[in-house]
Amino acid sequence: MRPRTALAFALGLVLLITGCGEPGKTPPKVTAQPSASATSPPPPPSPKPQPSHTTPKPKPKLRPLPKKLPAGLHRRTGNPGVALTFDDGPDPRYTPQILAQLRAAHVTATFCLVGKQAKHYPHLVAQIVREGHQLCNHSWRHDVDLGRRPAAEIRADLERTNRVIHEAAPNAPITWFRQPGGRWTAEEIAVARQLGLRPLHWSVDPQDWNHPSAKAIIQRVTSATGHGSVVLMHDAGGDRTQTMAACRRLIPDLKRRYGISRLR
Repeated sequence: MRPRTALAFALGLVLLITGCGEPGKTPPKVTAQPSASATSPPPPPSPKPQPSHTTPKPKPKLRPLPKKLPAGLHRRTGNPGVALTFDDGPDPRYTPQILAQLRAAHVTATFCLVGKQAKHYPHLVAQIVREGHQLCNHSWRHDVDLGRRPAAEIRADLERTNRVIHEAAPNAPITWFRQPGGRWTAEEIAVARQLGLRPLHWSVDPQDWNHPSAKAIIQRVTSATGHGSVVLMHDAGGDRTQTMAACRRLIPDLKRRYGISRLR
């Protein structure tokens, strides 16, 4: 090998060993940088939810039901005729059917209206009044425990129901109040009277709310009714097909035997 060639070979070998850096310089030392996750402090723990220190307000205790019906309930018409009363409406399917039957017989009845139903079907409330029937407040939502609640709650319930009835039929007299299920208390009767409502009960209950046959409803009403009876039936609150069928016979029959009169 010629001397110049050997020198060039030796110089290339040195450059290869030193990483091709400039002659006479030491390649810089590379220091590994710590990752961000290694240097950042861990996130603080999420705070634990603190228990609420608000104590729920206890519901008022319901007063017990009396062992017998309080005094002062209207259970008779006060005359020889029979009064027909229909509860839990108005209902878009059954109330028009009863109204048509009463219209055909040329008699009137008393409709005990639930406030929520009256709000949904104000045109039926207006029709009931327009056709000459009497109105009865039957509570806002058919609350069977209404009479056991504080007097202020009873009053608010009855006033709310009266208000929505009058929105549908302004100035129509609401003469009566009937406690759902007949679960009366003396306190409830007192509140109703303060609002000008007379407590209406019944003397004949065929329990048509329990869906007996039309034949059973007819038999129960016929056997229990006499002069001055107040008959309870339903035009809402469930399937009232059997009640509609029974009334087609009962209304003309009761009119013939006793006469059908307004409540007094």
